[in-house]
Amino acid sequence: MAEEGKPVLAVADPAPLGLGGFALTTFVLSAHNAGWAPDIVWIGLALFYGGAAQFLAGMWEFKNKNTFGATAFSTYGAFWFSLATFILLQLFGKGVPDNQLLPALGWFLLSFAIFNTYMMLWSTRANVAVFLVFLTLEVTEILLFIGFFSGSVSFIRLGGYVGIITALVAWYTSAAGVVNSMSPTPVLPVGGPLWAPPRVAQRPGSPLGARG
Repeated sequence: MAEEGKPVLAVADPAPLGLGGFALTTFVLSAHNAGWAPDIVWIGLALFYGGAAQFLAGMWEFKNKNTFGATAFSTYGAFWFSLATFILLQLFGKGVPDNQLLPALGWFLLSFAIFNTYMMLWSTRANVAVFLVFLTLEVTEILLFIGFFSGSVSFIRLGGYVGIITALVAWYTSAAGVVNSMSPTPVLPVGGPLWAPPRVAQRPGSPLGARG
């Protein structure tokens, strides 16, 4: 509890951290899905950067009274925790039988694609950059769950290519949040909302734009 007479310090914008954790982990896993990078290397990232750092960013968005950011970052932080745990169980021989691995991953990606669909729609109230993150992620997840259900290497690799694009868009949005927080006016544009602007106070230069 803050001492009487002392102001409560504002929380720094956690969105760039959350986007950065999501972008880097997505990039490495997508590079593997595309056939460019080795497997397993992404698991540590999924636990500590895409997972822990992004989950914490979601918790800090609760402090900023940003329901959208809190839900997005907490969910995708948990996504990485869950995926890494699933693969580690497989490696230790405690997972599903090998012939059920691809369908299991298909159900995993399908479930998150459903979540991502409504978040993509609501991201139109944030800004263009955030919407593009969710749009490219939507395409990535759809391609991957089709690939996993069908056993199609071509769809999985295509999902990897689009996942790399998703990571680049998220990195740009994260970079914009960092540099814009260091300047009195925005340096990197993120665009305005595609839908009616939110009826809450704005965070100038933030990737997610608003807080209560």
